[in-house]
Amino acid sequence: MLVIACPGQGAQKPGFLSSFLELEAFAQAIGEMSEACGLDLAALGTTADAEEIKDTAVAQPLLVAAAIAAGQQLLPQAAPQLLAGHSVGEIAAAQLAGILSPADAMRFVTVRAQGMARASAAEPTGMAAVVGGQADDVLAAIGAAGLSPANVNGGGQTVAAGSLAGIERLAEAPPERARVLPLKVAGAFHTAYMEPALPELRETAGQLRAADPTTPILTNADGSAVASGARYVELLVHQVTNPVRWDLCQSTMLESGATGLLELVPGGTLTGIAKRALKGVETFAIKSADDLDAAREFAAAHA
Repeated sequence: MLVIACPGQGAQKPGFLSSFLELEAFAQAIGEMSEACGLDLAALGTTADAEEIKDTAVAQPLLVAAAIAAGQQLLPQAAPQLLAGHSVGEIAAAQLAGILSPADAMRFVTVRAQGMARASAAEPTGMAAVVGGQADDVLAAIGAAGLSPANVNGGGQTVAAGSLAGIERLAEAPPERARVLPLKVAGAFHTAYMEPALPELRETAGQLRAADPTTPILTNADGSAVASGARYVELLVHQVTNPVRWDLCQSTMLESGATGLLELVPGGTLTGIAKRALKGVETFAIKSADDLDAAREFAAAHA
């Protein structure tokens, strides 16, 4: 059983689109999505430096477009039984599931990205990964530091978010047998700090034409499959201020009988988590255009 997953913010690296843009269909798709979001995605994915693509307003559209264009290279031949995305990756997954058109996906992610960037600039906040430790101890330490568990990723990784002072408190008093690693992000995503982004995003969501998914798709809200496209779009808005429960998405993958997880561009983050959390499930991360033929073979073996 094949799962295709779309990565979230932080997965981007300078130049990660260079090899893919040599493919005519991929380059055309990126060009069309650049027009939809008003950004030069080809330049951002090839010549922009790490600081430029770290910007939330840039990173989110770039990641969604990259995953959509990569998915189009594989579908429908590599037909997954499940689709899922991590955080902003949910928007790419929604497009590949047929819920949103590419143009609407880019319109939605652009509003999301700009709203979250403005919310992040309003007050200094941040995020830190907590790696290792017992789950209860980790959550208790995050709460004691005045932070929220923004991403519960499974595989011994939870991401805390909140004030910079809270991040410092957590780093000074980490949970037993755990490490606290501050992340290079602009703000406390998936917490109440992002509420200023919601009004415009809700308005945009109400203007989209959402179709029901043609492939089962999981939500970060609770890991369940969502059959209604309109409901999925509602959940996309909801997730901006609520935790990403990737651990529950992975539990659903296991319960559904997943045998292979294929991570779209830029791959590596979700397959890394899966190697710890999805024991017995084979993984494949697409990192360059040279990986596409092997990705098709991997998909055929598990679909």
